[in-house]
Amino acid sequence: MADYRITNDPARCVQCGLCVAFCPCDVLEMNEEGYPFAAYPEQCVGCTTCAGNCPKRALLVEAVGDATFDPFADEERAEPLDEGRREELAGYQRAIMEALDLRWQPVAVGLIAAGEALPDAPIPAENLRFCQAMMAARRGASILMPPHRHSCPDGTSIFGMTGVPEKLATGEIYVLFHKVVNAEAAARMVAERPTLPPKSRRATYVAPLAKTVREPEVVVFTGTPEQMMWLCMSMSYYSGHRHDFHASGFNSMCVEAVLLPLANDEPNITFGCYGCRAASDIGEDMMFMGVPTHLLPTIAEGAAELAKKAIPDSRNKIYVPPIM
Repeated sequence: MADYRITNDPARCVQCGLCVAFCPCDVLEMNEEGYPFAAYPEQCVGCTTCAGNCPKRALLVEAVGDATFDPFADEERAEPLDEGRREELAGYQRAIMEALDLRWQPVAVGLIAAGEALPDAPIPAENLRFCQAMMAARRGASILMPPHRHSCPDGTSIFGMTGVPEKLATGEIYVLFHKVVNAEAAARMVAERPTLPPKSRRATYVAPLAKTVREPEVVVFTGTPEQMMWLCMSMSYYSGHRHDFHASGFNSMCVEAVLLPLANDEPNITFGCYGCRAASDIGEDMMFMGVPTHLLPTIAEGAAELAKKAIPDSRNKIYVPPIM
């Protein structure tokens, strides 16, 4: 499988040590001359946090080795969803996208349990963050990622595929990023987020809802705040229920869009987070909502009703007086 080579340009390096401090997996150390080097290269996941925080761009992280190696090539894959269920899910996608005028496909998310057969989906040749895989899935890609294909150690630990690195467990790295004021605030943020038990999951799977080969636990929608408003209202069309959402700006895709809907069996909004906005193509006008899969019929039916009058009336600004 692909490993990573980390090289430092001494002509650029100012020996500040930021790359060592920011590395979440403790790969780097400073040598006797005061320059960083990869003391533990086998721990590198290719997140490029070190290179991204180098003020002089002196550090380079490169994938090396056989990127096509698949450790699961001889493993029998899970039976796909039956055709009827796949057509049903594809129908929900078409109905919701049409009613709300969504640009991006809703993403089916699967968290593959330890001991569960892997779905028949491609494993990427290069490591990705979970949020990057989600962005690719809304554009049409199906992606299976075991832990060794995840480049974000935060995500793998949150999803129960690995343990959590010390700098992430203590929140130290969030203080370095200047995301929170001090260690106490960082520790509270870490303590309040849900996580799955270590080693309880073996892979993540994402795909457009219409193409999924596995029953998703959660479906994640991408859109503008206005579209997310209609998505929320579609779930309340028949009940009038007001939703309680939890959002923080931390761990957007893994915690807020996936784990909270999974754990609470309720929809949840998220505005994105530092990591997913810095590492993907999501625009400033975009946000997300994760919903348990069983809510799809309610969403599709409610959205279709709203599209008959409420949505077009609102978008046509019927209460705006004429400008004289």
